[in-house]
This record gives sequence, structure tokens and C-alpha cells, in this order.
Amino acid sequence: MRGSGGYATLGQLYKDALNIPGVKWETKTPFKSINRIVQNPKYFFRIRPGLWALLEAKDKLPADLGKKPKPESDHTYYQGLLVELGNLRKHQTFVPKQDRAKLFLGKPLGSFVTVEDIHPFTYPEVVSRAAAVDVIWFDQRKFPLEFIEVENTTDISGAFLRFVLLYAFNSTFRVVAPAARMREFESKLHHPSFVSVAARTKFTSYDVVASMHTKASEAIALERAWAGS
Repeated sequence: MRGSGGYATLGQLYKDALNIPGVKWETKTPFKSINRIVQNPKYFFRIRPGLWALLEAKDKLPADLGKKPKPESDHTYYQGLLVELGNLRKHQTFVPKQDRAKLFLGKPLGSFVTVEDIHPFTYPEVVSRAAAVDVIWFDQRKFPLEFIEVENTTDISGAFLRFVLLYAFNSTFRVVAPAARMREFESKLHHPSFVSVAARTKFTSYDVVASMHTKASEAIALERAWAGS
């Protein structure tokens, strides 16, 4: 964690801890041990779901991870987790170009994506609209698997309107937001304007995204340990 600036996601810790030179884990459940260790308030504290920091680094964290992070930093954090999750699942990942300079865990968000220019999967005017979606996962044929909008504080209806423009594609539409916004999501999705995408539009809370990111990282770490055994 010190090597990462005093903070790390659980996924990062899972991947890195098993590869520390000269260290042998005397447990059959190292990930549970890591999860338990970071919850010791004498040494660590939680910044966000799935993201922990050293207590000694509390006053040295980047501004987007400080005591009162701005809402836009929450938005970028979950964009980053979704990009990493897509990469772990071996999807191709894209975020809008205007978001790429924003920092995710101290690095430009753009450094994590695998698609520089959005794939021209249909007519140019539709592709240009799709390029504004917060995160897109593409399959290996370069067709969109999921269109994902992170809705921290903005009106969720805006995400639905963008999905309607893309309804012709056999993709999943997903809104990622605080769990407290699920009722708002369900209420607004039932508006007649969104009937074409309602059945394919899913809600996922921030906590679930963080958990999925952690579990996917755990699976990759286990696969690498297995390959090296």
C-alpha cells in the first residue's frame, strides 16, 4: 500500500500481496486475511467502498481522495472501477475523451482503457452519441456489450434518454449509482418514454460495483497463483 501512495483497492492488494518477494502466506484464505487486516483502525481506514488507505497517509492523500471529495471524484472512481472490471473480464473498454485526463487512483483514467477511438459499430451519428456514455464494454467483435452510465447526483432520466438512442443494439444498459437512488431509478424507468429499453436497463449500486471489482481481482490472482504453482 505504501508503494501505491498510501492507498489501494482491495483488488490491487489481492493481486500484489501474493507476489511480494520472500513472503509466504501461512493461510489457505489469504484474501479473507487481507480483508480483515485492512479493517484494523489502528493502521487503516476506508476511503470508499473497496478502497482503503494507511492511517499514516491520511493527510497526504490526493485531493480526489481527501476528507471531503467532490461528487465528480466519486463519479470518476466508479468509472475507473468499471473500466478495470471490464478489462478483468477481457472486454474492450472505452470512456469519453473528455474524461480521460481525470484521475483514477492517481493516474489518468485514459491510461486504463483499451479502446482509444470508439469502434465504428454503426452509423457515424449514432456512434458519436454513444461516445458520450460514461463507460462502454465491447466484445471481441467490437460490438457494444454494455453501455454504462454513472449517476452520482445528476438526473437519471438523462441516462435513459441516451439508452433510447441506442435501443436497436443487443446490449445491456446499466445505471451505476448510490443504492439510495434505486427507488428513483425504478420510478423514472416506468415512464412511457423509456418502454423500448426498460427490460434491458439494470441498476447496480456503488457497493456492488466495488464488490464485483474485488471478486474479479481475487479470481485473477488465484488463476495466477495456480499457474505459478
